[in-house]
Amino acid sequence: MSIALASVPTITLAADAYMLMSIWKPVLLFAPFVGWAWMISTVLDKHAQRFFLGQEKWNAIHIIFGVAALILVVALPVSGIAGFAAAFVGSLIILGLDILIFVSITNKDTKVPEGERLTLNMKDMSESREAKKAAKQIGSSELNIVGANKITVQPPPKDTPELGIRVSAEQIVIKGFEAHASQIDILPANESTYAASYLVDGVRQAGDPIAAADAIQIIDFWKKAAGLDVNDRRRKLTGQVTVSGGSISSAELKLNTSGSKSGMRMSLIFNPAQAVRRKASDLGMLDQQLDMVKNWASELEHVGGTVLLCAPSDNGRTTMAYSIMKLHDAYTSNIQSIEYEIEDQLEGIKQIQWDSSVEGPDFATTVRSTLRRDPDIVSICDLPDVETAQTVANSDLERTRVYLSIRTDSALKGIQTYVQAVGDPKLAAKGLRGVVACKLVRVLCGNCKVPYQPTPDMLKKLGLPEDKVSELFKKGGQVLVRNKPETCSVCAGVGYSGQTGCFGIFPIGDEERAMIIEGNWNGLRAVMRKRGLPSVQQAALRKAVMGITSIEEVTRITAPKKSSSSKATAKA
Repeated sequence: MSIALASVPTITLAADAYMLMSIWKPVLLFAPFVGWAWMISTVLDKHAQRFFLGQEKWNAIHIIFGVAALILVVALPVSGIAGFAAAFVGSLIILGLDILIFVSITNKDTKVPEGERLTLNMKDMSESREAKKAAKQIGSSELNIVGANKITVQPPPKDTPELGIRVSAEQIVIKGFEAHASQIDILPANESTYAASYLVDGVRQAGDPIAAADAIQIIDFWKKAAGLDVNDRRRKLTGQVTVSGGSISSAELKLNTSGSKSGMRMSLIFNPAQAVRRKASDLGMLDQQLDMVKNWASELEHVGGTVLLCAPSDNGRTTMAYSIMKLHDAYTSNIQSIEYEIEDQLEGIKQIQWDSSVEGPDFATTVRSTLRRDPDIVSICDLPDVETAQTVANSDLERTRVYLSIRTDSALKGIQTYVQAVGDPKLAAKGLRGVVACKLVRVLCGNCKVPYQPTPDMLKKLGLPEDKVSELFKKGGQVLVRNKPETCSVCAGVGYSGQTGCFGIFPIGDEERAMIIEGNWNGLRAVMRKRGLPSVQQAALRKAVMGITSIEEVTRITAPKKSSSSKATAKA
């Protein structure tokens, strides 16, 4: 038995020898292979696949380097501690060289963007891993929101109430943008519910109800994004953010927030500067009307006096005032404006913002101090009190042109409002140069509007000649696609897209002044008609005949509003 055992040959490999010597040496010796294999599988291989760098080719190269390092470890002829150290260092060099060659060659490849190039800086790699880890924890949102400080508002972490509030806040804006709304309002409906509404082409559309607690958090979210004081829930605050993403390429959002007894309220206005940035020729004036306004503004025809700019709320008063001011030469004339909010920067024009929440002179005092500086043209955004009207009427109107905006729905009512505020019809009439009244109508969608033949009775009621009007148009909302009706993609089924102005523009001469002084309003109306100048209603009818708008829109803006007393009588 002992002889047989002695005759068995003994073969000892290097790895066996290491194992016989100690356990930690083979573990330490093969550690570089583990790190190298992790780097190949989790970083290099995915990088080669992502940027089409020849994944199979690089895998073959990695295998060659790995086999070379393994052969060095197993077949190294040097024994003892010196052999172990040589095998360890040699494998590190070979495997590290493989990684270094991959990084050096692929970073020079034009298919790899500069921001995606690999680095062997362990600190950078660690920071990159932490950033990716943090990004995975952040919740997903549809909009990119940039605050007033030009810093992107990052979405909250996943599965948090804050993320739900942000998503709700974004959906309100996205819905408004897709509906072509110019403004979104979030207002309290009752003690427990708020309501979102959308102003689309001048017509208010109701949105979904919102629980009061959620609505307050949505308002706070937008206030915080705009850099406003979230804890200030009483004063009127104004801010701005930029949003993009989804269906919104890029849009400026102006925030107006304030508090009341019923609760917080907020308005979001899309692209406010762009909304008021129009030429006078794009407002919708008829050719005759545009020529009249240009003559008022031209240097040859320039004389002082007050021109009243009359329009209801949300009917383009600011746009009208800006456009008329820009008809004047700001480099040869001293032009100033007094505004509650500066919606757009007007080149060459001194714009004075009056804020009721700031201590200082009242509105009438601001108007008075401005007029005393002898400007050529002054635009005043509103007529809030009798002091303002009296200040304008008593100013040097032979040298200064004043454009005074009045919130009213007709030229005649604008004159009556101004005269009543001045308190002296003779003084008020003396400085009046003209009056411009405007209302906005919706423009029929050119993709889906429907032609129809009006009846003789309809034309007679509208005062349109039967022999000259053979066709009118009404809103559609649907188009035929392969003989099947589908919602119009241009107007989203509304039937209208955009707005245009309908104007009534009247100069004030001696005959009109006499009627104003007498308080003869029926006589003033008759004199205006005698001139043959189109009123707002007549201008709107012309646009209907041209196919720009519908008779329904003409009726909407010109029909007299029923008072609460008349409604009560009708019900009775």
